[in-house]
Amino acid sequence: MADTQAKETSLIKKVGQLADIMSSAGVGFTDYLTQLTYLLFLKMDKELVDENWGDQSVSKIPMGYRWNDLLKETGEDLVDHYESTLEILSKETGIVGTIFTKASNRIESPVHLEKLISFIDRENWLLMEGDVKGKLYEDILQKNGADKKSGAGQYFTPRALINAIVDVVNPRIGETVADPACGTGGFLLSAFQHMDRQTNDLSKKRFLRTCALRGSDITPLVVTMGSMNMYLHGVGLDSTPIKCEDSLLREPTDLVNVVLANPPFGARPSGSVEIQRDDFVTQTKNNQLNFVQHIMSLLRRGGRAGVVLPDNVLFEREGKDIRRKLLTDFNLHTILRLPTGIFYAQGVQTNVLFFNKGEPTKDVWYYDYRTGIKHTLATKPLQRSNLDEFVQCYHTEDLSLRKELFNAQSNPNGRWRKFSADDLLKRENVNLDLPTWIQEEKSEIEMLDIDQLLERMETELQVLNSAFATLRKELNNEL
Repeated sequence: MADTQAKETSLIKKVGQLADIMSSAGVGFTDYLTQLTYLLFLKMDKELVDENWGDQSVSKIPMGYRWNDLLKETGEDLVDHYESTLEILSKETGIVGTIFTKASNRIESPVHLEKLISFIDRENWLLMEGDVKGKLYEDILQKNGADKKSGAGQYFTPRALINAIVDVVNPRIGETVADPACGTGGFLLSAFQHMDRQTNDLSKKRFLRTCALRGSDITPLVVTMGSMNMYLHGVGLDSTPIKCEDSLLREPTDLVNVVLANPPFGARPSGSVEIQRDDFVTQTKNNQLNFVQHIMSLLRRGGRAGVVLPDNVLFEREGKDIRRKLLTDFNLHTILRLPTGIFYAQGVQTNVLFFNKGEPTKDVWYYDYRTGIKHTLATKPLQRSNLDEFVQCYHTEDLSLRKELFNAQSNPNGRWRKFSADDLLKRENVNLDLPTWIQEEKSEIEMLDIDQLLERMETELQVLNSAFATLRKELNNEL
């Protein structure tokens, strides 16, 4: 275990150092990450051949464009051959075509390209434990998400939140799991790891690795990164579970047991096709409301979902019929209210909606993890342990065992409280954005009356005047 951790730490450090070198040469973090992805795949393909006693037939890469072909070249010849390789592989099918979708070279300097190739060539990636190489890649993805200039934060959901959502939705081995806006595959990967721990049966594990997971994203580069992320964890070795497509364009035909998602916020990308679907109760340009409707259609009867959504989904007028359907045709049993400061997109207030398909809602349970909660990405990021109380209250094994933490007399600030679906349906526009019942603790200043406040201000002013007088005296003496 110690050796594995040391290996992981060392590689992450080396990858970071290379990123710094590339950055100084004008290669942005996203560009660096994509080139690393392409080269890692080529190197692992070469290792696969080596592990099979040199059997060239196991390679997924056409002859003439493999790792050893790159090693033969130097200088400008290397750059030229690398660019030709990317062009050829982008036209391939299967996992190769996905990884190299619209691939192009972003490292123009032969020296820097040689550095990156040399680093990758020194390691045996295929024999490396999946957790090590997977963690390495995830770490790079996270750093890319944190890089404000890259704009990649929109594709990254905090791992702590993902794992808590997966824990309570509890996808089970043999079930199918989809994320229709999967980004770099965080939800799919967490679901995979969650289900993989449930069995040692080889046939069930094979189904999990080849058939159980389905992801979609509209951005080709993100699909490449997501596919590589899954590949390095041993998922989608022949064909990726992630497709480059607009999930919203058509009604799903292949329904799933579980949906886990954090759909993109804001409007649809410019130039996108307008959404017109017969299975939607509301025709709208609101991206989030369309994703909610798509997920409702995507679930099998009895299926369950955990979806991260902004506050506007809970109250905007055009979403009233969607919310009504969630309460009458689905069991919208839980809403987790989240604070700001946990996403790379600053200031966004979000919720996680948990619902099951096929039965009406009796009660909606709210967990207020917003009021009085402060998180920052730099100094106080969200940890999985921060959501332990919510996970315990959720009672994944049996929702009927839930008990309120809120009590008007004994615990008025309890964060776990239920509201009747009948009462929520009567609210104007079926507004689910309820005011908090938690009373934030006032600061010492807020608790002072006006006279006390003026007295304190006067005292502090006297202290400041005294300090200024002392400073002035010392300066005069020096002069």
